[in-house]
Amino acid sequence: MANDVRTVEWTGDALRLIDQTLLPGRLEFIDVRDVATLIDAIARLAVRGAPALGVTGAFGVAVALSEAAREGWDDTRTDKAIARIRHARPTAVNLAWGVDRVLPLVPKGLEAVVAEAQAILDEDVRANHSIGAHGTAWLRQRTGRRLRVLTHCNAGALATAGWGTALGVVRQLHAENLVEMVYVDETRPLLQGSRLTAWELDQAGIPYRVQVDGAAASTIMRGLVDVAIIGADRIAANGDTANKIGSLAVALACADRNVPFMVAAPWSTIDLRTPSGDTIQIEERDPDEILTWNGAPVAPKGAQAFNPAFDVTPARLVTALATETGVLEVSAGTTPSATQPPHPPKP
Repeated sequence: MANDVRTVEWTGDALRLIDQTLLPGRLEFIDVRDVATLIDAIARLAVRGAPALGVTGAFGVAVALSEAAREGWDDTRTDKAIARIRHARPTAVNLAWGVDRVLPLVPKGLEAVVAEAQAILDEDVRANHSIGAHGTAWLRQRTGRRLRVLTHCNAGALATAGWGTALGVVRQLHAENLVEMVYVDETRPLLQGSRLTAWELDQAGIPYRVQVDGAAASTIMRGLVDVAIIGADRIAANGDTANKIGSLAVALACADRNVPFMVAAPWSTIDLRTPSGDTIQIEERDPDEILTWNGAPVAPKGAQAFNPAFDVTPARLVTALATETGVLEVSAGTTPSATQPPHPPKP
């Protein structure tokens, strides 16, 4: 990202977030000092992306402790505030994971929680670079030429603590002169591809074209794509993957065309307690996100809307899962449940 801007950062007395709802037009920050502001930022997608939400959840506990100290909350009220942060977005497992990781340190105080949250941030940046290296090596072995890549949603530096997961692979491919073109799906519901992924690629000097979500399958079927690379918000033990709505259509087209479909995500996004995608809760968002545009109606008055934020891609369609420890060939039978995570959550 330009000038190494941090998506999530602790300033000493506040959690500083990029307000991603304003990109690409303006780069502005939110200094979060209370739980209500944090939950609002999460709900309206000012901060989003599974790894970034994990870091945010951890620092969110620090926000709750700071507010509790200022306002004189008792332990019960503090615990309820932390629980509200943990459940602010149900599909993305990393948010709860980040909260849970720092919870045992709450009795030790704010400083201990902030230190652990910072450790999570630093680990995420290292993991993203490793994901990029492993994903690129896997693709290089199988192609050995410059690639036309398709992405869906935003899984770049803005979705993480830095560098990116899916876009981390793209960045590494570009560094090795292995990117010919990136097709960027605009990605509903809030156009996170056209607003955020395109912005990151533009900053990095990587060639790209934005396309509507409805064009993705056709672009793949016409032979214009060599690999699709996406991130994930939750990966079940069997390899089923929840990602932004429209990912499943991309995977189906890739399977029909025999194009590799790669999911790039850290181990913290793998939820071994979720056996399959059938049990992943799918968030449904405000109907106005698709019934209006800039406040103006784009559907008949009184129209109803179905606005799921995510879908689930079955493991049989996931060619490769790139993590910080290597690549699992999920559709060939190598599932996350059969592999020990490198960094089990701390007790």
